[in-house]
Amino acid sequence: MKTTRLLCSSAVAHLRTVLDGELGAIREAGTYKSERVISITTPMAPKIGVHNQPGKVLNFCSNNYLGLSSHPEVIQAGRDALLRYGNGLSSSRFICGTLTIHKELEDAISRFHGTEDTIVYISCFDANAGIFETLLTPDDAVFSDQLNHASIIDGIRLAKCQKHRYLHADMKDLEEKLSRSNARVKMIVTDGVFSMDGTIAPLPAICELAEKYNAIVFVDECHATGFLGATGKGTPELTKVGSKVNIINSTLGKAIGGGCGGYTTGPKQVVDILRQRSRPYLFSNTMPPALVGSAIKAFELLSQSSELPAIVDRNTKLFRSKMTEAGFTLSGTEHPIAPVMIYDAAKATAMADALLAKGIYVIGFSYPVVPKGLARIRVQLSAAHSEEEVMECVEGFVTVGREMGII
Repeated sequence: MKTTRLLCSSAVAHLRTVLDGELGAIREAGTYKSERVISITTPMAPKIGVHNQPGKVLNFCSNNYLGLSSHPEVIQAGRDALLRYGNGLSSSRFICGTLTIHKELEDAISRFHGTEDTIVYISCFDANAGIFETLLTPDDAVFSDQLNHASIIDGIRLAKCQKHRYLHADMKDLEEKLSRSNARVKMIVTDGVFSMDGTIAPLPAICELAEKYNAIVFVDECHATGFLGATGKGTPELTKVGSKVNIINSTLGKAIGGGCGGYTTGPKQVVDILRQRSRPYLFSNTMPPALVGSAIKAFELLSQSSELPAIVDRNTKLFRSKMTEAGFTLSGTEHPIAPVMIYDAAKATAMADALLAKGIYVIGFSYPVVPKGLARIRVQLSAAHSEEEVMECVEGFVTVGREMGII
């Protein structure tokens, strides 16, 4: 027993040494990421309290696109579900983890997207982890954009299908790969919005190629559902391709209340086979009742009015136009993810820290989250921001940008 403990102790000591070296290199490169702790008395909102930071700061780095994370009706719906159904079900869906409200939520999502059926997971990472392995065999092929989200990449790794990666948004490269494939089922996979750049997939061209080569179109809508398009239906609505997108995966943890949860929505047979074979669905706990209730209310609010998506669009246009006028370079065009390109990792981190000192909460992104030499500060606009708050953010960037010689 003593020998075993000594060996374990020696192994752990060696592991510590290895990791200390890697962590030291990250710090030296100026890319070490420290988590900022939000005050426990502050809900997610345009103004939040940050640990060890006096007063409140303007929050411009949240996925709370519609401001529903702290909406009173969304909170009340969650509270009602918590009191009625309890904290959780201690089960996966197929054993004893499906409540009537889980089916109500799936029906609400299907109505919202105009699809046949929906399956809800504990997260969209799980939805992406479960779909490709379940649907695609060695006789099938997937064609994935090279900048797709990590959860899509990991999900495709699990599948035993033929795998092709096309150059980002490059329709010539995609067509070349499609034309050479003799796969039984061909699936084109893309993010609707590429979240590090705020760019939107060329869905009309993708759908045209899908029709030409008899392929399925799969779109991850995590950074689009609820706020892109006139009524918040996402990139298919924004790009006017509608039902030409066959399968949608998205999240309930961003615009739709900010809690957790993800889903796949599309043809009934796709959803049915996922219920039979999708490992994250079969072997993970069901989504907690409180979050189910909150999500149902969020979709209800969206169905009643398109006011919130319109405010997101207004704030996005205001920020992007004023920042461009000030001399900053922004990635993307019409999306509320507005990355301010700094290029240098250390400068991006230093600028984010300087902005926090001025009451603007943003985060610098650098390698390995984005490619080397493309460091940025990702600003995210919300319907909860007032125009005055957007302009205060712009003014903060201008002041710090001039102090640091960035503009």
